[in-house]
Amino acid sequence: MSDKAAKGVDPAHMSSAEFRERGHEMVDWIADYWDRLDQWPVRSQVSPGDIAAKMPDNPPEQPGGPEEWGAIFQDLEEIIVPGITHWQHPGFFAYFPANASGPSVLGELLSAGLGAQGMLWQTSPAMTEVETRVLDWMVGAFGLPDAFHTERSSGVGGGVIQGTASEATLVAMLAARGQALRDNPGVSADSLTAYASEQAHSSVIKAAMIAGLAAHPDDFSQVRKIPVDATMGMDVDQLARHMAEDRRAGRVPFFVCATVGTTATTGVDPVERVAGVLGSGGERPWLHVDAAFAGVMALCPEYRHLFRGVDVADSFVVNAHKWLLTNFDCSLFWVRDRHALLSALAITPDYLRNAATESGRVIDYRDWQIPLGRRFRALKLWFVLRHYGLEGLRAHLRKHMDMAAKFEQWVREDARFEVVAPRTSSLVCFRPVGSDGQAHALLDAVNATGEVYLTHCMLPRFDEHGDRAGSCMALRMAIGGMKTRLEDVARAWSILTEQADRLSASSSG
Repeated sequence: MSDKAAKGVDPAHMSSAEFRERGHEMVDWIADYWDRLDQWPVRSQVSPGDIAAKMPDNPPEQPGGPEEWGAIFQDLEEIIVPGITHWQHPGFFAYFPANASGPSVLGELLSAGLGAQGMLWQTSPAMTEVETRVLDWMVGAFGLPDAFHTERSSGVGGGVIQGTASEATLVAMLAARGQALRDNPGVSADSLTAYASEQAHSSVIKAAMIAGLAAHPDDFSQVRKIPVDATMGMDVDQLARHMAEDRRAGRVPFFVCATVGTTATTGVDPVERVAGVLGSGGERPWLHVDAAFAGVMALCPEYRHLFRGVDVADSFVVNAHKWLLTNFDCSLFWVRDRHALLSALAITPDYLRNAATESGRVIDYRDWQIPLGRRFRALKLWFVLRHYGLEGLRAHLRKHMDMAAKFEQWVREDARFEVVAPRTSSLVCFRPVGSDGQAHALLDAVNATGEVYLTHCMLPRFDEHGDRAGSCMALRMAIGGMKTRLEDVARAWSILTEQADRLSASSSG
C-alpha cells in the first residue's frame, strides 16, 4: 500500500466562497424551475427503471471538485426533472396540494445550513422556544381551545411539529393506550378497541399495527371501522352502538379518531356529536381529531363551524405542508394533556441528562415524538407567517374555495357529469354519468394529456332516503396549488369535457 493510499485523500470540503457561488446557482435553478413548470407534463412519463438506468452502477471513487457541479446541474435537467411528478404545477389536482412557497423553502435552507439538532432544549434553545411560540400562535389563529396553548394551559397542554399526520395519529394512539391501561388496572392491551370512520386515513390502522393492536392492515379485531352516512361523515349512532357492544363484551374503548376532511372526499365527522357519545371519566376514550388537510380552513372564521366539538378533543393535527404554503414536512399537533404523551414516549438515558431538563422549566421535544433527533422545522412556518400574515393565508385559502365552487357549478350544470359527495373544502368529487369503466377511461385519458393530473377514489352511494345503494368510482379535483389560477381550473374542465366527448364518440362509433 502506498503512503498516499495509507493516508487517504483530504475531504473536498466546499469553501465559503464556493458554497456561495453554488448556492446562488441552485436558488436560480429552483426559481427558473418554478417559472417553467408548465413546460413539462404534470405527471412523470418515465417507466420503472428509467431513472436508475441513467445513473452509474457505482458511486464516484474520487472527489469531483468544482468541475463536477456543471455535470450535477446537467443531471438535474436530464435525470431528475423527467422523473419528477410536478406537484407545484398549476395543473396538479391530484391527491392533495403540497405547496412549497419561497419563504418556506428559504426557511428549509436556513434550517439545513444551521445544521442544529433540537432533541433537547439545551441542544439549541431557539429551536424549542420558536416552535413553542409559533404553535401557540396557531392555537389562536385556528380558534383552538386554550387547553392546547402551552402558556395559557399552564404547561399542561401544548403543541409540537411532527413530520406527518400519520406520526401524530400514532403518538396520539400510544398516549391513549397508556392512559387507558392506567385508568383500567388489570385490563390488558388485548381488550382495547379503537374507532374511526370507514373514510378515515389508513394511518389509523397502521398506528394500530405499530402499537401492537393489529397484526396486519386487514386485522380489525381491535379497530372498528364506523360507516359513514350520506354526508360522508361518521354515523355517530353506529359509533355509539359499536362502543356499547364492546363494553358489554368486556372490551375497553380507548381511542376515537374523528376526521375533519377525510382523504377521499374531505368529508367531516360531526366532532361535537362524536364527543357527546364518548362517556366520561376513566371510561371516556381519547378523542383525536385528524384535520390534516382541511384543518387550515379554521383560519377563516366562516369555516369554523366544521370544527365544533374540537374544544373537548384530546389531540388535534393539521398539516401546514399541504395547503398552507409550507413545504413538507410540517405537521402541527396539539395535546390537551402532555403528561399522557410523555408517559408513553419519554425515556432519558444518562447521556441526555442535563440541568435544564432536570429543572422542569423547559420542553424537550424528543419526548413528544417517535425519533430522538429533530431539525428546525418551525423556521419555515415562522417565515411563511411573517411573509404572508394571517390575512394573506386566508386570501390564499379563499381563492381556492372560490375556484372549487366554480368547478362544482360547471359539473352540476353539465348533464354528462354528476357530483357524488358533498363539497366541504376545495376538493370536488365527481364522475361522468355511466359505469366505473367509463370513469376510469376518462381519468386515464385526461391524465394522458399531460396538462393536468387528477386521482380517484371509491365511494359509497346513497339513495334519496339516505340508505346505502352500492358504490362508485369518483374523480377527485383537489384545488390548492400555489400557482393554480381560475384559468387553470377552466382548462382542466375543458380537457375533461373534450375527452368525455371523444370517448363517447369512440364508443358509439
